[in-house]
Amino acid sequence: MKKSVLQTTSGVKIAFEGEVKKEQIVKMVQNCATGQCECMSDATKKKIASMEVKGEDGAVELELGGDVKKEEIEAALKRSKVLNP
Repeated sequence: MKKSVLQTTSGVKIAFEGEVKKEQIVKMVQNCATGQCECMSDATKKKIASMEVKGEDGAVELELGGDVKKEEIEAALKRSKVLNP
């Protein structure tokens, strides 16, 4: 799976390509929203105002709105148990 993280004017956008299922990214977002993940600090979680999953299997995008930085999200992706079982 290839991951591209881009800083946007409204937050961060992550593009997942290749061996990725949309439901896998939705599950990751749900775990994050309900506090069932440990991939990022509470301080980073508080900066995220919105999370939106778009696309389809093989090409999924996750847009995070808020005052969050690309580097924080890259670090969180490396620690994700959904993406790195």
